Amino acid sequence: MSGSGFAQFVPLILIFVIFYFFLIRPQQKKVKEHKLMVGALKRGDEVITSGGIVGKVERILGDDKVDILISENVTVQVIQSTVQSLLSKPDAKK
Repeated sequence: MSGSGFAQFVPLILIFVIFYFFLIRPQQKKVKEHKLMVGALKRGDEVITSGGIVGKVERILGDDKVDILISENVTVQVIQSTVQSLLSKPDAKK
């Protein structure tokens, strides 16, 4: 009878393993990569925010904020974690 009790939990264990490898683990990896990307931001990087704003990083503020230059003489202050992706790095020639 104890064998049949364990047999009832085998499908649940398999479902959890499948969820872990196909959903949880890739999401954790994506979050880790995003944190590394946000931590490596520097002046001149061209970024896009989660709100769809495209601009260049003007300066990194100490309290988890970033000034983004979206147009000439137009700077927007955003939370650093809302930067969704890095479009390009600044040229080393300048």
